[in-house]
Amino acid sequence: ISLKGTGSGGPLTKVVIAEMLMRNFERLPDIDQKLFYYGPLYLGGNAGLAGLVSISLYRRALNIRQAMFTSSLPMAVLPFLTTYALYTATVSQPLLSGDLNCPTCALIRGAAVGVVGGGVYPILLALPMNIGLATRYSTALMPEKGAMRQFLWEISRPVLRRMRAVLVLQALFGTYLSSKHLDTYTKLAQMTFQVDTENMMD
Repeated sequence: ISLKGTGSGGPLTKVVIAEMLMRNFERLPDIDQKLFYYGPLYLGGNAGLAGLVSISLYRRALNIRQAMFTSSLPMAVLPFLTTYALYTATVSQPLLSGDLNCPTCALIRGAAVGVVGGGVYPILLALPMNIGLATRYSTALMPEKGAMRQFLWEISRPVLRRMRAVLVLQALFGTYLSSKHLDTYTKLAQMTFQVDTENMMD
């Protein structure tokens, strides 16, 4: 959908486009509004679950039984907040402001946020946290400095293998969510600029 202009008045500025879109957002069906508002929360919730799964796998690999609540809480909260913020900043807000008009770009962004925020980030966050706990409580024998990289790879390999399904699901959910948001944006843009064109013709 082209947002460059709707008549002889010349190109519309980004601010004007964003105001026009937001003005008509309330006129969308209730289900579209709710999906736009709450969809990123569901994606973030999945990321929080992925964080809990990843820390559980690392705790098992390193025989950690201490500090379960204090280590699990940030692993649920941080991926949730990060994924929600990433999706809002890269998909939701650009769509609502008229800055994201490329369907392929929107789908790729949604999938990337799902994978990075809801899969890769929880894994990267869980690893140093559990290494710290294993060192503090002496639940696993830590290697010498020169062998640390190999040690990290060895304990991460089974975790990554088990998290593969989570990464795929997050990519699919991120793609699905961005496609639904793109559909909502298309309705909103048609509603907004069709009305605007008709008003100019009158």
